[in-house]
Amino acid sequence: MNITCQQLKQVYPLALVSRINIFLPFFNKYFDHYQVSTTLRCSAFLAQVGHESGQLRYTEEIATGEAYEGRENIGNIFPGDGKKFKGRGLIQITGRANYTEISSDFDVDFIRHPERLTEPEWAVRSAFWFWDKRKLNILADSMNIRQITKIVNGGYNGYNERCQLYEIAKKIIR
Repeated sequence: MNITCQQLKQVYPLALVSRINIFLPFFNKYFDHYQVSTTLRCSAFLAQVGHESGQLRYTEEIATGEAYEGRENIGNIFPGDGKKFKGRGLIQITGRANYTEISSDFDVDFIRHPERLTEPEWAVRSAFWFWDKRKLNILADSMNIRQITKIVNGGYNGYNERCQLYEIAKKIIR
């Protein structure tokens, strides 16, 4: 699967072309590696990433992360973990547990250097990693955008926008 700048701009109309050009090579590098290689899978992935990143505007959550303080269900067991391990990357990897797991899987120390998840390649690859770890291709194959949203977001924030991006992407990505 390879997509063009023009296609991604059609899916993410609010994205600046300069931002698309930063991330696009990494999308194309990892689509096949993570088997996000069909129209349905790619469309579902791009819809989630599009919402979570504000159409490629953000690689770090705008909020301080204070809301995640003490959340043991995401591994935040030490004081300061909420802010330190707030959402980063294009799909907003959140919590000490996820940062620990992705550090191990990529052999990169995101625990000591959580800001590295904002770097373009890691921002993109972490989104694919999250997608793969949660087996979201299976849900994408059955067009279950609601369940994918619940897994990615922990709720249904932005569900309508995710659905809109999904429908646009299905028409553009072939």
